Amino acid sequence: MSPEVVGEKLRGGYPVAVTDPTLRTSDAERYRVVAMLEMHAAAGRLTLDEYAERVDRVLACRTHGDLAAVTADLPSTEEPRDDSRHLLWAFLAAAVVLVLFMVVLGLAR
Repeated sequence: MSPEVVGEKLRGGYPVAVTDPTLRTSDAERYRVVAMLEMHAAAGRLTLDEYAERVDRVLACRTHGDLAAVTADLPSTEEPRDDSRHLLWAFLAAAVVLVLFMVVLGLAR
């Protein structure tokens, strides 16, 4: 199963965009993919046998393309960042309203 190539970037469950699939990978990148596989196994997307087989494959990978092929059928594990931004804006709006309320009460005395 090979990852889909969209434009010049490799797509799939691989945690980073791959512009050159022949580029050699590092131990840190392999272990990041193993951690990602661990999350997929915990979520029930992989059985323990599939997880063990993929970990063996990941540790034997030499290039980014090899790593992306191991995770091609898995969804991305990146968290949406918009939720935290909405929470931040809501907090800031509440803080501004509170400050305005305190100023109005201070002037009313």
